[in-house]
Amino acid sequence: MSLSLFFSLGRTRGDSVTQMQGPVTLSERAFLTINCTYTATGYPSLFWYVQYPGEGPQLLLKAAKDDDKGSNKGFEATYRKETTSFHLEKDSVQESDSAVYFCALSDTVTGTARGVEHKL
Repeated sequence: MSLSLFFSLGRTRGDSVTQMQGPVTLSERAFLTINCTYTATGYPSLFWYVQYPGEGPQLLLKAAKDDDKGSNKGFEATYRKETTSFHLEKDSVQESDSAVYFCALSDTVTGTARGVEHKL
């Protein structure tokens, strides 16, 4: 399995999400972390989406305020305002986790969204 950064959506009014690591290769049952940091004013809502082969994107996790923790299918992420992060983690990845993962934010005032995409 491999994890690769494909593209980053545009920055608008200073709000954006970024991912700093390059391609990663993992074996089954390995620990996974996909870093997601953001720049935004106020408290944006944060999201992780997953897109399995041949399917559309699906919401995996979301958080609306500091210290909110999302959990689904063994994945989890915690909203950290202090470090402006929402890192996706899973203790033991499986072949069935092969997918494209999107980190996104939404401005609660305007409802606009930005994101980055990763393939596992």
